Order: sequence, then C-alpha cells, then structure tokens
Amino acid sequence: MSEHSRKSLLTATALAAGLTLAAVTPALAGGTTSHTPRATAAPATAQGDPRGVTQHVADFYGAYIDAVWAADDPTAAASAKALRGFYLSAGARKAVAAYERREHADGILFAQNVPVKWKVTYTGSGAGHATNRVTLTWGDGPHAAVSRIDVRSDLKTLKITGLEPAA
Repeated sequence: MSEHSRKSLLTATALAAGLTLAAVTPALAGGTTSHTPRATAAPATAQGDPRGVTQHVADFYGAYIDAVWAADDPTAAASAKALRGFYLSAGARKAVAAYERREHADGILFAQNVPVKWKVTYTGSGAGHATNRVTLTWGDGPHAAVSRIDVRSDLKTLKITGLEPAA
C-alpha cells in the first residue's frame, strides 16, 4: 500500500470516527419523553423488502407511530386511518374499532399514548399465517415501560389479520 493510500485510509477512518461520536453524543446525554423532536443516533443505512411479512409489520408500525406521534400535524389523523386501511384486513379493522369503543384506547398500540421506540421480531408461521411480536418502549432510560403485541399476518396478502397484547 502506498504512503498516499495509507494516509487517505487513516484520514477517512478518523473522519468516520469523529462523525460517529458527534452523532452518538446527543443520544448519550439523555432525553425526555416529550413530543419535541430531538437528535438521536440513527443507523447509517436502512433497507427493506416489500415481500417480507416481518418487514411489512415493521413498516406499518413505524409509519403508524410517526403519524400518531405528530398529533399537531393536521394530516396525521388521516394518515393513521389510511395506514390502517392499507395494512390491516377488514376483519382486523373491525376488531381494532371494537377494542377502541370498548377500551377508549388506540387499538393498534393498545394504549392511550404513543411509544418512543418499537421493534418487530418474527416469532413463527403456519397455516398460511405468520406471527410477529411488536415490542413498544414507553420512555427513555433504564426503567422505561415496555409492552408487547402479537401481530398475525396473512402470508399471501401480507395484510395484518389480528393483533393482541402478548401474554
């Protein structure tokens, strides 16, 4: 390796380390659970595949949480409703509506507020359906509350066919 190549590689490595530190430092400083936007360390890349059932559930929860989080945006409610229409089967939409009437809470999140983090994990499949577990985190810090939802999806259509709080 030439001297010039070695210097370029060293410079690029130092620059990447500095940018990473600059991105992570605000997140390590702590935060609040308000709806105020704040800088957080984010992955350098994100990717997806519209054919994967777990990716489909993750896309739904990510977009849905973004929509309900933005309560002061006049288009947020319409966006959340449209997301339900696209991602949920008719039966799932009816079950969510019944839950909301009965419990006076959001039937997608099974709560009256909005989580600050979410994660989707594939847990199994059979008989033409897949199940994913959605983990919702309700705050920052080591003592943040966590809830889990089991989400059932049709493997052919990828539509969400059932949601229930995990046992």
